[in-house]
Amino acid sequence: MPEPSNRRRLDQPKRPRALRLSIDPDSFGRISENLARFLGTGTFLFWQTLIVVTWIVLNLVAVNMRWDPYPFILLNLAFSTQAAYAAPLILLAQNRQDDRDRVSLEEDRSRAAQTKADTEFLARELAALRLAVGEVATRDYLRGELERLRADLGADLKPRKKAKAEALREDPRWDDGAAPGAAQSTSLPQSSPR
Repeated sequence: MPEPSNRRRLDQPKRPRALRLSIDPDSFGRISENLARFLGTGTFLFWQTLIVVTWIVLNLVAVNMRWDPYPFILLNLAFSTQAAYAAPLILLAQNRQDDRDRVSLEEDRSRAAQTKADTEFLARELAALRLAVGEVATRDYLRGELERLRADLGADLKPRKKAKAEALREDPRWDDGAAPGAAQSTSLPQSSPR
């Protein structure tokens, strides 16, 4: 069965008939943020003030150039148009900033939750290590044991030193306080000078 070419097919979506303008929301948002930032600067206020003063002076002084006579309705219309566009642009910029802040806040919350989980894990690991190390000798324990051994060795060495000193005194070579071997050195013949 041949398909009708002029008629619309029911299995395909309808094509738009009107010309549609596609606007990238991000680029429009960036433009509106830049414009909102510019509207809040001293440069903008300076130029706006200069234009308003020039407008009023030219409409009051130049008789043949009066395009906007005294109540300055055209100037008021320009201000109203500027305010009508500036307010939504500023709100759009604030909404984009709120979205960025919300994303940043979510990232901060997830980072804080991860940090808290890591800290709790490390605390549990540290507690497990403390329990495992509980039976291992500490520095203070070793220091106390070494002090006790030194005291035992010092007490053990004193009787040995006394026994050795008594053995030396009983030695036959011991001569009334002289060192052992002193008696032997006095009994050697002395040589005569030539």
